[in-house]
Amino acid sequence: MSKVLLLDIVGLTPRALAAMPRLTALARAGGHLGLDTILPAVTCSVQSTMLTGTMPREHGIVGNGWHFRGLGDPLLWRQHNKLVAGEKVWETARRSRPELTTANLGWWFAMGATTDITVTPRPIYHADGRKSPDAYVRPAALHDQLVGALGEFPLFQYWGPTATIQSSAWLAEATRGVITERWGPAPDLAMAYLPHLDYDLQRFGPNSPEAERAARELDDAIAPLLTDALDRGYSVVAVSEYGIEQASRPVDVNRALRREGLLEVYVQDGREQLDPWTSRAFAVADHQIAHVYVPDAADLPRVTALLRGLEGVDEVLDRDAQARYGLDHERSGELVVVAEPGAWFTYYFWLDDERAPEYARGVDIHRKPGYDPAELFFDPADRLAKAKAGANLVKKKLGLRYAMSTVPLDPSCVRGTHGRLSSTRCDGPMLVTSDAGLLPDAESLPAAGVRDLVLRGLGV
Repeated sequence: MSKVLLLDIVGLTPRALAAMPRLTALARAGGHLGLDTILPAVTCSVQSTMLTGTMPREHGIVGNGWHFRGLGDPLLWRQHNKLVAGEKVWETARRSRPELTTANLGWWFAMGATTDITVTPRPIYHADGRKSPDAYVRPAALHDQLVGALGEFPLFQYWGPTATIQSSAWLAEATRGVITERWGPAPDLAMAYLPHLDYDLQRFGPNSPEAERAARELDDAIAPLLTDALDRGYSVVAVSEYGIEQASRPVDVNRALRREGLLEVYVQDGREQLDPWTSRAFAVADHQIAHVYVPDAADLPRVTALLRGLEGVDEVLDRDAQARYGLDHERSGELVVVAEPGAWFTYYFWLDDERAPEYARGVDIHRKPGYDPAELFFDPADRLAKAKAGANLVKKKLGLRYAMSTVPLDPSCVRGTHGRLSSTRCDGPMLVTSDAGLLPDAESLPAAGVRDLVLRGLGV
């Protein structure tokens, strides 16, 4: 029966592919084309569109996070698959092939999914406040098999200032073990998430020597996986969610709302916290888009005018305008702002760094009410930042509590961003496959078309 290996190579573009000889060889033997991504061009939204064949208005994933109105909290990077509405590609395939099996190694919203094998990063949160690297693995017996063969999942190399090739290499090797039947029967559809290009392209920009080096590193890491997949009859399909463009202008949308008296804070232990319950407007910033929540419709004209006058804002989308992009869902903000090329939105809401919340200086993706690319850096203003991080790792190994307060509050270090629709093919997302017969007769494929391409690869 037909089998597919679906690789999400985050940030893969023609520019990056030029530094990846093994993947280039696969593209020449099979084929490649541009991928027309969606707004917002961010991980959770694009993955959900690829796997369901629908837009955010249908599947509901309007960003990497949003304001959960029923809870009163903005939350990012949730993991439960039930948040994604609609039938996923493997569920569709099973209607024709009931015996079809699927493995998901790293794609988002994995917990509770109907895949046969699931591996997704999931730290251990100890009772004393410590956090240890680990993953959620199903079936449960596979967890110890993976750790025994590959070591614990390298969580601190998956995101943050110490993010490296190790996390993507771990996921690639785990996928390789799954498709070569090291731990059981090989799945018909194997999906792997490989985020390595995300790191240095955001740190240094897509045109940097570091970006080219990262592409070579990832190509080396996936070469054995590609060889094994082709030897075992898999059609390889590699996709990217977005292209990363040069970043030059951070835009403090929440600070602008606060200065106008629209965003409120409360104080704990001398530090300011966002108050989403009483704010008349606040933004959940997510790279180059931000959902702006305005509970009282009477405030919409004022907030709209403020946002349109903010330097670095390209578009301000009300519900009618959101519909043009398939983004008109109840989870979306009453307004969605899109950054100009090169600009991106910070989540910062405090006006004095001395009053910033404690999590602002740490890698804390679940508590921050917005995305923070500065988490990829050690604070350049703190000459001891790396030494402090090393001391904290010693504390971790000794089982002691520690706080990793090394993230800068100056966002000017960020050199790459994404989220708006790509303006060029060279730095836009793409699709590469070993099977030319899967490709349409076109220069590009909509992100929603990935679902049907995978179904064809599975013989459905």
